[in-house]
Amino acid sequence: MKEGAFMLFSYEECKEKYHTDYAIRKAVLAGNLIKISRGIYSDTGKEYDLSVIRRLYPYAVFTMNSAFYYHGLTDTIPNKYYLITDKDSTKIRDSRVVQYFDNSDSLGFGTEEIEIDGSFVKIFSRERMLVELIRYKKKMPFDYYKEIIGNYRKLLYLLDIQAVEEYAEKLPKTKLVMETLQMEVF
Repeated sequence: MKEGAFMLFSYEECKEKYHTDYAIRKAVLAGNLIKISRGIYSDTGKEYDLSVIRRLYPYAVFTMNSAFYYHGLTDTIPNKYYLITDKDSTKIRDSRVVQYFDNSDSLGFGTEEIEIDGSFVKIFSRERMLVELIRYKKKMPFDYYKEIIGNYRKLLYLLDIQAVEEYAEKLPKTKLVMETLQMEVF
């Protein structure tokens, strides 16, 4: 899979190319292949965390602090990757990741794929993230919330308001979200 100017390979892709575990180990020892993480290999010495995270957790969707940052709604760079997975997914035991679980079967609502630094990642849209911002308002620092809500007001004309309302209706805390949208955003 192409990731900017380098290639990342899964174990299965390496197995197709090298045929045996022995040949893979030999390629790693020779420096032709670099083991980045369990089941992830590269053809260069560069490690791009975003690409590795995407490859390790292909069904996860970037959310919360990561999504706010990647959508340009805050200039605060998150110190971890914020991912959401299905409620039945295995717990991610990666110190670089903060995992949320989707308990309302809404993982597909507002998911899009965007390019960030040469990697294509699944992320919630700005519209979905507006709803998430309001739903999780009480769990985030007040100044951080105010910064993001202020930035949403600035780009209100770019948002699909109908999509925001649809997500608000389909997700928990509908009444709170609709009231907050009227009072703080529109």
